[in-house]
Amino acid sequence: MTTHRTLSRDSVIYQIYPRSFQDSNGDGIGDIDGIISRLPHIKSLGVDGIWLSPIFQSPQFDMGYDVSDYRAVSPEYGDVASAERLIEAAHEHDLAVLFDIVPCHTSIEHPWFKERPDFYIIEQGEAPPNNWASMFGGPAWHRYPYGDGWYCHTFYKEQPNLNWRNPDVVAAMHDVLRFWFDRGLDGFRVDAISCLYVDAELRDNPRNTEPSHPLRHPDWAALASEYNQHRPEVFEALAGIRTEFPQAYFVAEAGGPIPDLARYTNHFNTTFCFQLIEATLDAEEIAGIIREAQKVNGIAWMVSNHDFPRMASRWGEEVARSVAVLQLMLPGSPYIYQGDEIGMVDGPGVDPPFDRMNRDGCRHPMQWTATGGFTTGTPWLPMTDPERRNVEGEESDPDSILNLYR
Repeated sequence: MTTHRTLSRDSVIYQIYPRSFQDSNGDGIGDIDGIISRLPHIKSLGVDGIWLSPIFQSPQFDMGYDVSDYRAVSPEYGDVASAERLIEAAHEHDLAVLFDIVPCHTSIEHPWFKERPDFYIIEQGEAPPNNWASMFGGPAWHRYPYGDGWYCHTFYKEQPNLNWRNPDVVAAMHDVLRFWFDRGLDGFRVDAISCLYVDAELRDNPRNTEPSHPLRHPDWAALASEYNQHRPEVFEALAGIRTEFPQAYFVAEAGGPIPDLARYTNHFNTTFCFQLIEATLDAEEIAGIIREAQKVNGIAWMVSNHDFPRMASRWGEEVARSVAVLQLMLPGSPYIYQGDEIGMVDGPGVDPPFDRMNRDGCRHPMQWTATGGFTTGTPWLPMTDPERRNVEGEESDPDSILNLYR
């Protein structure tokens, strides 16, 4: 019988970006066997669990957030058997395991997109049905390639939105969750859950009159996402997931104002608070965020992740230690992004970039030794500065940021 690990609303989670964590076969791409080999390091930090950014089969238009098969693992990372080995090995280290699930959209290469157009939001007409913008820029509608009409995509055009008003979609996604829970998985980080439903009438979004964060694409920021985000039906879907999987652990990636986050933690265990990761290094601003967040039971805190510039680059290397202490003192669940524990900074990326939204900088490989230690081959992104900071070099220094994290 599969034994699951239990997490709480103040558990400490370590985020792994699998492509950049540890390569086991010399192809320059991190993989599941590499993660297994580094579990002792993760355990030594004292964390309670790990979250893996997407490992499911994908053409990688959005580095795994465009899934073509939810029941398969992308070959560069391994296969279902290696994922099962990881879960078992993590449990032996008393670490819970969360995978990244993308329920709002699939890849255009998922068989459903051609075979089950009713699984997607497709509207007929000579022109797109409304003014919605993609979060990554441009319109949120594209011509359906296998018939008439326009399909909706909140993100890239290669990521068509699923139609959760179709009960067959709900059943199919519940089956995906069950597939992985049956293999011992403890929970999921649920991607972009606020976009799960759009307005049934597809009404135009009004213009946005509020200031927007500079990292938001101007096309998306120009409109208030009143009709394609945080719809009431989202919370009915969350309630359905919780009813179906009462013991599972779910963290929501929802965004939005802090008071609204409680709507997600009414059903899921925690939800990310993006205000801290988007804040400037200003005491009053940060204090205000913390005060507001204390009103919500189930906040998950990040200071870095795979989508934003690293904390030490964004706020300065000189405050990295202080920020670590702050994050790990806050009430709620801290998520530590791989490399923050050694003070990693953003790398230079590559030209042309792998990621069209220019997020390569925060995704450079983990630095294990002074020469890298990530791969015996050529890393998919170059190492940043392993000679300056690496796990091996910080192990023996009691004053290192690594030992501060511990």
